[in-house]
Amino acid sequence: MIGRDEANSATGTTGTLSPGAHELYLTIIREHGRIARKEVDSDEQGNLAELLQIGLLVPDADDPQVLVAVDPKQLASGLSVIWQRQALELLSRAVSIPSDLQSLADAFHKPESAGGVIEYVRGKAVINQRINNAVASAQEEVLAAQPGGPRPPDVLSGTLAEDLEDLKRGISTRTIYHPSTRYHPPTRDYVGTLTEAGGKFRTLDEPYTRLIIIDRILAVIPVAEDLNLAAFIYDPAVIHFLTHEVFERNWNRGLDFNGSRTVPQQVVSSLRQTIIDLMLEGTNHRVIARRLGISERTLARHLAEMREDYNVDSLFQLGYALARSSKESDNAS
Repeated sequence: MIGRDEANSATGTTGTLSPGAHELYLTIIREHGRIARKEVDSDEQGNLAELLQIGLLVPDADDPQVLVAVDPKQLASGLSVIWQRQALELLSRAVSIPSDLQSLADAFHKPESAGGVIEYVRGKAVINQRINNAVASAQEEVLAAQPGGPRPPDVLSGTLAEDLEDLKRGISTRTIYHPSTRYHPPTRDYVGTLTEAGGKFRTLDEPYTRLIIIDRILAVIPVAEDLNLAAFIYDPAVIHFLTHEVFERNWNRGLDFNGSRTVPQQVVSSLRQTIIDLMLEGTNHRVIARRLGISERTLARHLAEMREDYNVDSLFQLGYALARSSKESDNAS
């Protein structure tokens, strides 16, 4: 599941005024509450516009090129009433908008023409925002197949609260990860916390496509390898296929993952076979670790245990033993 952080306002502060506008107003007060427009430096024009917009500065009635400071206490009283009224109006609109747009939503998700809607969305930021909004609006279920290695710790921690809230409001979630996530402590902690709250996870050690299905009325798949283009699918027939023939089949082949540090032997054996194959191809350790989505430290631990299994002391001897074992296996077949 994914992160859903909201950016702060353009001023970069949660207050009514930006720091620059605040300081400019104080400067004008020290100049007897008046300032000519031409006296304001070019780099202060944004702050000046902010003060004019909120009403802390107004043009002088006799000379519009001179700006006069307004009493903040009087302004605050008037603005408070206006903004509270606007807030109530927005709240009323927010409450009514789902029912107001329901007929349009029904037409969008169940078009009368043959087939359904497939919308192409470009840009990672826009794609993620659309997915986040859809997940936040889910009513029953979110299915996700996330190939590749572990996600960054800050991404996991950033989505944890929202994901817990989804589970708390009764949303069923199932997620498929790559086996390498079992070696990633932040992912184990994330999975363990959500598992206790009712989330379900499995790992699948075979190629599969990134896929997100929400309430079985929306499916999202990548169109470009760099994930910069995605298809948002609302066609019921396509979603049924992606759910039952793709996600469910992959889910049934996966192994349960509850965040435990214990890694199933099946996962260990498959991971080490991949390490062996890459070593025989001459791939260096850094590239192997990156391809498998594990740290170089974890790779080193696997290599050390493999040296013990083959009863050798060095990586050179291990490489020789692996090559010899591979050759004997080919001859036997």
